[in-house]
Order: sequence, then C-alpha cells, then structure tokens
Amino acid sequence: MKFIPYLQLNGNASEAIGFYEKVFHAENLGVITFGEMPTTPDFPFPENAKDLVSHAMIKVGESVIMFSDTFPGQPAQEGNLVTICVTFDNADKARQIFDALQDGGQVEMPLAEMGFSPAYGVIKDKFGVTFQIYTEGNQG
Repeated sequence: MKFIPYLQLNGNASEAIGFYEKVFHAENLGVITFGEMPTTPDFPFPENAKDLVSHAMIKVGESVIMFSDTFPGQPAQEGNLVTICVTFDNADKARQIFDALQDGGQVEMPLAEMGFSPAYGVIKDKFGVTFQIYTEGNQG
C-alpha cells in the first residue's frame, strides 16, 4: 500500500510540474492532456480543456506526486487539509528547497531550529500547495 499526494490545480498543472522538477530535481514520469484522452459523443471535451493536464506523475527521490488540472467549470478549492511534508537529513539541503519554494510563494513559518528539528518551516508555494520542510534530528 502506498499513499501518494495528488494535486488538482486550476489550469497550471504543467507549470507546477516544471517548477517541482526544477526545485526537487524530480523525474517526469509522464503527462497526459485531456486532448490526448479518448472522447465519446456523450462526453466531449471542451476546446479550452484540450491542453490541460488530465493526469501526470513525477518522481521525487523515492516518492511520487500525481497531478491533474481540474475540468473547466469544476475549480479546485485552495485549502490546508493536505500538505506535503518534505523530509531531509541535512539542514542545508532543507534551506535550499525552502528558499526555492519561495519563488512566488508565501512563508507561513520561517525555516528555523525547533526542539524537534534542526530546520523546520512551512511555506505555501505559488500554486497554493503547502509544504512542511522538516529536517530529521533532535536539537535537545
């Protein structure tokens, strides 16, 4: 059994995939657009959906993240029910990723030493996805 984060974005999944490939040095495992999906007369895709991402997957280290754009007329709601905790064993690497996610994003908790972690912070990136940056190791 695996738990895989699945991000539904409002028309900018392709941009998000490219951004995360750069930030996390991720491997793109494939992107399928709505235009590449088979259609039926009962459920044709609108023209403005053809270039949107129907399903995509990237590999980050040993983990996978899946993506799609929402279907036109069914927007995703930004929220904080799902966050992605990115765990490091090195505070310098954690800071590098935290800093890269600030590109167009918003720091919710600055990366700092905590009792449970030498470097922990929370950042919402430019796509509205919240990341917890966590470094393993105790400071006490």
